[in-house]
Amino acid sequence: MADFRQFVVWQRAHALTLAVYRVTANFPATERFGLSDQIRRAAVSIGANIAEGSARGKRDFARYLSIAIGSANELEYLLQLATDLRFMDDGALASEATQIARMLVRLRQAVLQRRPDATSR
Repeated sequence: MADFRQFVVWQRAHALTLAVYRVTANFPATERFGLSDQIRRAAVSIGANIAEGSARGKRDFARYLSIAIGSANELEYLLQLATDLRFMDDGALASEATQIARMLVRLRQAVLQRRPDATSR
């Protein structure tokens, strides 16, 4: 069982989630239970799936990482939508979600290949 906090990808996902909460706090009130809520749930899902999966065996961890990848891709789209709707200034957060998804893909591959040193990167 690995401590999820050791993974750089979890650290970045957590930082992204905090940034998402700050940004969505400024969304229009009409989006409080709409786009804002959906963006927050997708962001939280990334780190939560890394954390939960890290407490399981290799096969389950890879499955949870796949779910986190899906959440990162969903978040990327939702942030792009929020940018296009002019609820946000730029696409920096969407770009970070893309980078996190790529890191998750590499981590999943490392977990499946059983490279012990690769899981901490």
